Amino acid sequence: MFTRSELEALTLQELKALCLRYSVKPTGNAGYKVSYITSLMAFPEIAVSQFRQDKGIKSPSFASIQSIGEALDEMREPTDEQMALIRISLEGRRMEYPQRYEQERVYTLYKVKLLLSEVVNLLSQ
Repeated sequence: MFTRSELEALTLQELKALCLRYSVKPTGNAGYKVSYITSLMAFPEIAVSQFRQDKGIKSPSFASIQSIGEALDEMREPTDEQMALIRISLEGRRMEYPQRYEQERVYTLYKVKLLLSEVVNLLSQ
């Protein structure tokens, strides 16, 4: 991540900006560069260690991933006409009210299906 020499070359303001960018708190007295340098060098290892200890973010269970897959199966595939409606929606064309609500619902459900598929693929890696 960061090397000590790389961080020591920065000013106190630049170190503060880096800590602010990554939401890292300085260790010890915030008036010294070493407080920021220590935190910026340590946070990647601390984050990985916390992950290994099952603190913070964690992977969902296999059963949870299967549930997402079942939801995807339940959503099925759009028909040719629905796919055409989705494509024209992507071009910004809208139906008149009240059908516009259903058009938006079809388009939204399709986006949800794509995102859920991506979620399953990412979690399966």
